[in-house]
Amino acid sequence: MGQNIEIKIPSDPKFLKIIRAAIGHICESMGFSSEEGNNITLAVDEACSNIIKHAYGGATDQVIEMICLLHGDRVEILLKDVGKTVSAEAIKSRQLDDIRPGGLGVHLIRSVMDIVKYEHQPGGGNLLQLVKFLQRKE
Repeated sequence: MGQNIEIKIPSDPKFLKIIRAAIGHICESMGFSSEEGNNITLAVDEACSNIIKHAYGGATDQVIEMICLLHGDRVEILLKDVGKTVSAEAIKSRQLDDIRPGGLGVHLIRSVMDIVKYEHQPGGGNLLQLVKFLQRKE
């Protein structure tokens, strides 16, 4: 049976370091390599930044809820917001050869995580599911 960790923060970017610290610690405690932990932390940070930008339109007084489900072979991270529903197409990454700042968060998230799934919540808001499997050492 896995363990669950739940954290709620305001949608203010200054509080994202709480999420980053928690994810870093969770990854380390589960046995992810330092590189994998850093990549997962960056992916979750990008996802939270997208919530602030796209779901909340930059508002800093809303709530981001993170639920981490620690399974033996993977970490499952659920990010919930109550902002406007956003289609995955609306925050789709631009082409990698389109060289300019920003716009690569979704590409980064998809390249790091094994499962990335966006859902609209009944009654409003969005749910993002991120899953990363532990690599088996042989």
